[in-house]
Amino acid sequence: MDNRKRPFDGGLSPDESFKTPEKKVSAVRLQDSDYMQWGVEETCRYLRREDLGEFEDTFRAQKITGVGLRYLNDSDLEKIGIESLGDRLRIIHSLRKLWQITAEPSKVFNDPIHGHVELHPLLIKIIDTPQFQRLRNLKQLGGTYLVFPGACHNRFEHSIGVGHLAGRLVQALNERQPELLISRRDILCVQIAGLCHDLGHGPFSHMFDGMFIPRARPGISWKHETASLAMFDYLVNDNGLKKEMEHHGLVLPEDLDFIKEQIAGPQGSEAAKGQKWPYKGRREEKSFLYEIVANKRNGIDVDKWDYFARDCYHLGIQNNFDYRRFLKFARVCDVEGQKHICTRDKEVGNLYDMFHTRNCLHRRAYQHKVGHIIEIMITEAFLKADKHIPLTGSGGKSFTLSTAIDDMVAYTKLTDYVFEQILNSSSDDLKEARQILRNIVYRRLYKCLGQAQADEPITVNQETLHRWEEKLAKSIPQNGPQDVCLQPEDFVVRVINMDYGMKEQNPINNVRFYCKDDPTKAFQIRKNQVSKLLPEQFTEQHIRAYCKKTDKKSLDAAKKQFVQWCMDMNFSKPQDGDIIAPELTPLKKSWSSTNEGEHGGISSQGRSASANGQEKAKTKLFK
Repeated sequence: MDNRKRPFDGGLSPDESFKTPEKKVSAVRLQDSDYMQWGVEETCRYLRREDLGEFEDTFRAQKITGVGLRYLNDSDLEKIGIESLGDRLRIIHSLRKLWQITAEPSKVFNDPIHGHVELHPLLIKIIDTPQFQRLRNLKQLGGTYLVFPGACHNRFEHSIGVGHLAGRLVQALNERQPELLISRRDILCVQIAGLCHDLGHGPFSHMFDGMFIPRARPGISWKHETASLAMFDYLVNDNGLKKEMEHHGLVLPEDLDFIKEQIAGPQGSEAAKGQKWPYKGRREEKSFLYEIVANKRNGIDVDKWDYFARDCYHLGIQNNFDYRRFLKFARVCDVEGQKHICTRDKEVGNLYDMFHTRNCLHRRAYQHKVGHIIEIMITEAFLKADKHIPLTGSGGKSFTLSTAIDDMVAYTKLTDYVFEQILNSSSDDLKEARQILRNIVYRRLYKCLGQAQADEPITVNQETLHRWEEKLAKSIPQNGPQDVCLQPEDFVVRVINMDYGMKEQNPINNVRFYCKDDPTKAFQIRKNQVSKLLPEQFTEQHIRAYCKKTDKKSLDAAKKQFVQWCMDMNFSKPQDGDIIAPELTPLKKSWSSTNEGEHGGISSQGRSASANGQEKAKTKLFK
């Protein structure tokens, strides 16, 4: 047995022979990792090692040291006399190796959607702040979680996913088209923008800025993107990250402007004046970088890619769009003097599928009638609790739920937890709000009376909705129950807008494509060149009514009033109108299927029977 034991290596003690060998680092790598300390001669020595010795004299004449290497870009190299684009690209490529060498070990996240996600150390510094960690306590889909049990994911994991995808897209463009001269700074700024784009969301996500704030503070125009910018500034300053950003090569304040412009568009007076190029962070030749995180041109961006995949996964809904395929075909082309991200012509059908998936998510989940009812009830609870939940902000000043958006110190403390705070409180001031939330917990929800559509798009505000609720309360059918008296405050009317992301426009009209024969030329593909089965319209409105009274007698009366109200307002017939009020629906001629051109397969006997049924209903009504 002894002869099978491994002998000790020459001169090593038994203890030493079993030590884990230390990681070996080459002398060259150690030298490069300290390039910030290089003088002019060390810089020239690096050029020689990279087979760039012919540019030594130029670098020596300009006295370029290691510190200067961090800021060199294509235009700088051209100014110092390196005229050939190929030579400039060779130099920039070699300098990028220094960034890769000096990068700290990245942190790896195991994400259920994207697998193992590796993030730059600066992104980790941002993630490890109270302002970003707050996103753990904001549900991605708000009240939808109370309908779909699996929709428990939050803004934290979504933001990490968007930061990851932003890096993948910009790096794919960089590898495919090195002539774009995408710098490490560009890549890092795009990743930070993706990571921080949702910092400004409030409790229950879009419910807060779409339903609560407009009712709590009707005089202001506020969106979560506004708060994202303020929260990003607060995050950077409160955690002293400017030095960290500069250490990793960012140039301030230029790169901070670039990050914020990616989140919320052009900032300041240039945008208001309608300048040809309103952005300050990057020049027009890098216009395509503004289409990665939040694409204002056509809506195809990494934010959608992540929430499509993540929401479908947690909702149990099939996702018909694969962003990985888009990454394979994305390239930048010149379009009317600007550079835009384009894709292959054969991908046009997949893009229509992407927007169809968006519409399906809204129809089946985001605008689910029960989820919508729950968010309406939470909003009402928040409105009643608004002034009774103090949040301490800057300088010890106190803010309410609706005014916390004015102070990021207070806003950082505002999360979905406010639901439990109200629900578990014992304050008399919160009694009404607490009862509404208890009704949600016990599933004593408002009831949906039905859904209809108008012939033409309608622009509504809170006053319009209140008038509709008053008219609905008065829309009592002639044969309706006389012992039920419903008031306007018993009804809630809302208008739901669903589209492909650009209201009535077809977003694909703003996408440009290229073909394999000439990938440098971009062109447009019209809908009639793709398929005759694509939608004719790209937006629609649904008008929904809810009743707060849930006893059977009140609910039956309210449903009949809703049908009568739809008749009076000249809206479409509710889907279950013939069941709810069979004595009413035949009275409106336009609601007859034979008058809507939908009788294609109905026989003449069937149409005659339908007409006879209408006559009998009228006779019964006026008998």
